[in-house]
Amino acid sequence: MKNITILGSTGSIGTQTLEVVRANDDLKVIALAAGSNIRLLEQQIREFKPRIACVWDEKNAKELKENVKDIDVKIVSGMDGLIECSTVSDINIVVAAIVGMIGIRPTIEAIKAGKDIALANKETLVTAGHIIMPLVEEYGVQLLPVDSEHSAIFQALNGEKGNEISKIILTASGGPFRGKKRSELVNIQVEDALKHPNWAMGRKITIDSSTMVNKGLEVIEAKWLFHTPIDKIEVVIQPQSVIHSAVEFLDGAVIAQLGTPDMRLPIQYALYYPERRMLSGERLDFFKLANLTFEKPDMDTFSSLRLAYEVGEIGGSMPTVYNAANERAVEKFLNRKIKYLDIPDIIEYCVREHKLIENPSVEKILDIEKTTYDIIESKW
Repeated sequence: MKNITILGSTGSIGTQTLEVVRANDDLKVIALAAGSNIRLLEQQIREFKPRIACVWDEKNAKELKENVKDIDVKIVSGMDGLIECSTVSDINIVVAAIVGMIGIRPTIEAIKAGKDIALANKETLVTAGHIIMPLVEEYGVQLLPVDSEHSAIFQALNGEKGNEISKIILTASGGPFRGKKRSELVNIQVEDALKHPNWAMGRKITIDSSTMVNKGLEVIEAKWLFHTPIDKIEVVIQPQSVIHSAVEFLDGAVIAQLGTPDMRLPIQYALYYPERRMLSGERLDFFKLANLTFEKPDMDTFSSLRLAYEVGEIGGSMPTVYNAANERAVEKFLNRKIKYLDIPDIIEYCVREHKLIENPSVEKILDIEKTTYDIIESKW
């Protein structure tokens, strides 16, 4: 039996993780944590019967506690609650799928408690990779990527320990606006940006995919996960989302991971690594594939991807500003307070205004996040 905690259980990754749990009777949910969707969390509590559940807001936690008073479950809230869920003594692995930099501290505490991490929270490594990776080594835990692209790279590297890579090939679908120029994106509405051609994801990550900020964050994340310089990470547009990513080695060999766009695969792979389990669903049929096409990303139209390479190379506090500016800009766009093209403009403005801090602590990272938010609120 493998005992798990799911941080972000009501989100896209969280709900798909629970699909994997339903299909495997040797997975036991010990703790669940969610942001504000207490209706869905209550349903999850009643179905999976965790010992502890966390809601971020204390008021929502009180309401949930009243709603599930007929069930033997401890309801907690806030950062202390997230950390408690992440460090339960008998859990084996934490699925870190909570959105935003809120996930940094619970992940750090889980690592210190000796828990393996199935990481779906990009912000943790993007902003605190210099803190997280040494801790992973110090405490001897496994950090297993859940993002489809990073899982693909992880799988391609299996059995290749000691063999130097030439480059990482990080694939991208191109999102709903692939092939368009900046002038064509002036009047984009929320509904347009939420129409991803291949993947079913949460609202925030879907917007990130449309701006290619998501891919920029993945470039920075890959730097830390695979100990690879930024200039050896190449983004390639693969519109069919069949090749999830690849690795090129020094001898010219390229090993790629292919499959249908189904997030349950990397989730289940992380939960059971190195074992592969049966997974229901559509299989890749090569005879039905009309073709596989590849394109270079348009760094002018999708300028935030270009900027991600820059901040990833600089490091320090710069990726935190990039990430925080994007989070707040996307929130404003989804609430129809700014225009679509304001998103990359806001990110670039905040990055250019920031004075680099070489090796920020967790406290400083969170302080930079708040400062970045304040700058955006004062100008937009």
